[in-house]
Amino acid sequence: MIKLVRGFLTGAVIGVTLSAFVTGIIIENVPLILTGIGLPFAYGLLLFVAGMPRRAREAAVVPRVALAKIESLRASGTETGDVPVRFDLTVAPYGEPSFRTKARLDVNLVDLPSYRPGDVLVVAYPPDRPWKARIVEPDAEWARRAVGATLASAPESTVVRKPSAGSGHGFLVLLGILVGVAVIVLQFRTELFAPAAEASEASEASEAAEPTSVTSSSGSATVTVDPGQSLADAGELRRAVDGLAQHADVTKVLTAVVQEHRLSVVFAPTGVTVPSFDLRALPVDRVPALVAKARSTLEVGTPQTWQVTVIPFAGAVTLRIVVTGPDGSASLGG
Repeated sequence: MIKLVRGFLTGAVIGVTLSAFVTGIIIENVPLILTGIGLPFAYGLLLFVAGMPRRAREAAVVPRVALAKIESLRASGTETGDVPVRFDLTVAPYGEPSFRTKARLDVNLVDLPSYRPGDVLVVAYPPDRPWKARIVEPDAEWARRAVGATLASAPESTVVRKPSAGSGHGFLVLLGILVGVAVIVLQFRTELFAPAAEASEASEASEAAEPTSVTSSSGSATVTVDPGQSLADAGELRRAVDGLAQHADVTKVLTAVVQEHRLSVVFAPTGVTVPSFDLRALPVDRVPALVAKARSTLEVGTPQTWQVTVIPFAGAVTLRIVVTGPDGSASLGG
């Protein structure tokens, strides 16, 4: 029940955050913008404080140590000397049935050949959460046990995974998002749907009928490319940015979101000092490589969708890509 309530509250915070931020930009309401920025931080702090007793209980649990056989391993690409390696292991706890699990370890390139299928390692895991097994450096006794040990492979049916929250959790998150959006939109519907805004939306809808279109208003702008094109293709994002610059002032941008066929931009409100950046100075040439790297290294299954978010932070512009697939979502910074 607690997980379901937390799922609904998380969805509501997401909905309120996004709608408050975007609505505040459109109607130039600074307190609403600040609400959209500050709410997720406040909620995150609340979750952190509320989770402290649980984390203390989990930290107090003595981990169980066991031998584990490497069934397979896969290394991901990296730009540093340490390679993230995902291991498929058979764990053989003393006096208990063996089981399969996965573990991740950063391995130096020089040491990578030392890990081979069939080798025996030492792992530690909480007895009540065996899916959190981690490879550890053994002490002298466990190192002696691992040398020459032979372990039988456990069947695939014994794989342990974190219990799923179930479809009800996902439904409540979605419901919370919709409720959060509705609260903001309904409260500020008069400012949002003024006659001038309606005329602007009609003009934008007319322009969007073209294969490649640019739509803009005082607070935001969107560039849409033909379905046969992708903004992850070389040069396409640069052309989209240059096309938008012909229709709007892109020197003060709050945030930009790049998707397969769409570039969405939110402008800084007039007369308000907030962190912003010049869209034309965006390192767009890095985006195709970042997308390709994320889609090849983040394990979310196929098919996939991706989204790159660009925001100013601490005097610099940061890029983060989120890839979503059948197995969930994962992110990568650039």
